[in-house]
Amino acid sequence: MNALTNNTPNRRTFILQSVTGLSAVAVAGQASAQAMVDEKDPQAAALAYKADASTVDKAKQPKFAAGQNCGSCALFQGKASDASGGCPLFAGKKVATKGWCSAYAKKA
Repeated sequence: MNALTNNTPNRRTFILQSVTGLSAVAVAGQASAQAMVDEKDPQAAALAYKADASTVDKAKQPKFAAGQNCGSCALFQGKASDASGGCPLFAGKKVATKGWCSAYAKKA
């Protein structure tokens, strides 16, 4: 009986760790499947977001300068080599690395 008692906590620990691990994998998979920001989204329109910085109308956005893009912005939550990444201005959505918005702030 003592052998069964010693195995029970190990089984419980294994099951609890497995459930926790599977939950973490599910959350990670969900995070990587975030939708891209649509330029017509109200938040994106308010910030003049463009998925391709080369299409920014310089007459309407005098703050824009050549070479600025989301990949070089302090708010971008990805690597400059990634195609897209998170941005706290667009919670739950990704922005294009080559994109731009009026909240651009150069990385230090």
